[in-house]
Amino acid sequence: METTSSSRVGVQPAEAPAPAEAPAPAAPAEAAAATPQPAPAQPQDAAAPVPAARRTADGYLRADFPWYGLDGAFTGPRWLMQVGTGADGTVEHGSTGHGDEPSARGELATGEKERFAVVVTVASNPLRRSSDGTGVLEATSVSSAAWLAGSGLLAYSWPGQMDHTLRDDWLDQQTEAAWELADHLDGEDWSTLSLPVDGEPMPFHYRESEFGWVLAGSTRGGVHVGAYGRGMSAYGLGFSVITDLAAYE
Repeated sequence: METTSSSRVGVQPAEAPAPAEAPAPAAPAEAAAATPQPAPAQPQDAAAPVPAARRTADGYLRADFPWYGLDGAFTGPRWLMQVGTGADGTVEHGSTGHGDEPSARGELATGEKERFAVVVTVASNPLRRSSDGTGVLEATSVSSAAWLAGSGLLAYSWPGQMDHTLRDDWLDQQTEAAWELADHLDGEDWSTLSLPVDGEPMPFHYRESEFGWVLAGSTRGGVHVGAYGRGMSAYGLGFSVITDLAAYE
């Protein structure tokens, strides 16, 4: 499959270990006629997530769309992650964490159990001109949320017995596979799961792997929602608009 810049929202996984509010290095997807682009840049193995106590809601407050997280049925820890911005500085997506803060070398490599669920919110943008006026940006979709969730899960996955010198190649391959899966949500790799969003059942595309689970769907609030996690069942989750970001700081 030809990979064009129309296929992805930015190139930085929404949950890659990086400082909060780090801008995504690329604007949303360009027109389908654009030339093929290389796979997304991967987070450095040595990078560490920013401790929750040092994260702020500033980037989230700049968004002109509602943020989603797990609903009130979840009573565990909540924490901010990072937002992704376009070339013009507009906030386009971001994520919030629930449960244990995952590490790149977590359960898969060390055997230490991590229970977490990350919710990715992606602005629902219509087809529009690029910021430099040279092309047209493709509308975001459920596939955008699925791609960001899938690549986010991989950022915190490190198969056991894998040397760190080999992880970059592995991550490149797996991230490209995540993109391919996100581009074919009606394929046999995905099943359908109904989960409450603002109290109303909504359909989600769902899949499991040895690294965890990923799901993606849309809301009536004008955004697309993706999620990924390990150690927490996706079947009992519900999503709702975050009314107070202070609960995540």
